[in-house]
Amino acid sequence: MSEKNKLKVIQVASSHGRKPGQKETLIGLGLNKIGRERVLEDTPAIRGMVRKVAHLVKVED
Repeated sequence: MSEKNKLKVIQVASSHGRKPGQKETLIGLGLNKIGRERVLEDTPAIRGMVRKVAHLVKVED
């Protein structure tokens, strides 16, 4: 995979007090603390997970 097929996802807000599915989605993305970042493949599944917690993360291409 080339570098342009990646997404950098950074957690910017806490999952505390959120719906259980949102907390589990963050864990599925490899995030569990504010400031954590992961570089993930740009797939429809990852895009869907990011969309579900869009208010808790920042995404860079």
